[in-house]
Amino acid sequence: MCDNCGCNIPHRSQIRPGNGVIHALSPLKDEASHTVQVLKNLMQDNDQRAAHNRQHFAAHGTRVFNLMSSPGSGKTSLLEVTIERLLARGLRVAVIEGDLETENDALRLRRKGVPVVQITTGMACHLDAQMIHHAWHQLSQQPVDILFIENVGNLVCPASFDLGQHHNVVLLSVPEGDDKPEKYPVMFRLGEAVLVTKVDLLPYFPDFSPARVGEEIDLLAPEAELMQVSTKDGESLTPWIEWICARL
Repeated sequence: MCDNCGCNIPHRSQIRPGNGVIHALSPLKDEASHTVQVLKNLMQDNDQRAAHNRQHFAAHGTRVFNLMSSPGSGKTSLLEVTIERLLARGLRVAVIEGDLETENDALRLRRKGVPVVQITTGMACHLDAQMIHHAWHQLSQQPVDILFIENVGNLVCPASFDLGQHHNVVLLSVPEGDDKPEKYPVMFRLGEAVLVTKVDLLPYFPDFSPARVGEEIDLLAPEAELMQVSTKDGESLTPWIEWICARL
């Protein structure tokens, strides 16, 4: 939980005898008023910075894709093969990588020959517009056609923060289960593209229903492009690559 998105603000909880269910209760009136004002100021400031970022991206002719998902869904693996395919088309790619700690993923992506800026957030469970602003200034000295932002692995807080991106991409891996769009509707509602990843594992997860995911995405984000991809199957990645290029 972090100090800059409000997710660490304490709530009183209630345990109902007999069923063990914990329900978060609203803060007291004074607490609620203070919380609302703090979060309102926070989001206004972030939105202003995001608009400023968007101006910077436009001035450089850079298209920005924000990748969001839970940890372990395959964002970095997807970016590795995506970068290879885009470089082969002569496109200039850069990445801003977000994690709580380490540069493990950034090191993997740098091996693909593209500039990568690592943001280690410490306790923050998402990236924000100010972080992106500082990272972009380390990248903008060279031409960039496509900037990928790999957000911190989290299906909650990243959905609330505009970074100045043009497109939101949400990933859902087969091992996570097909009920994630129902559990985290705010995140999946944002997706302009929703990628079901690791579909090569479908034979080992017979309870995962791509049809169920499709039905839920139709309800939450009917305009979203739903794609099934596997980094082990280059053919499955073609619609994803074409989707990116169509937005340049």
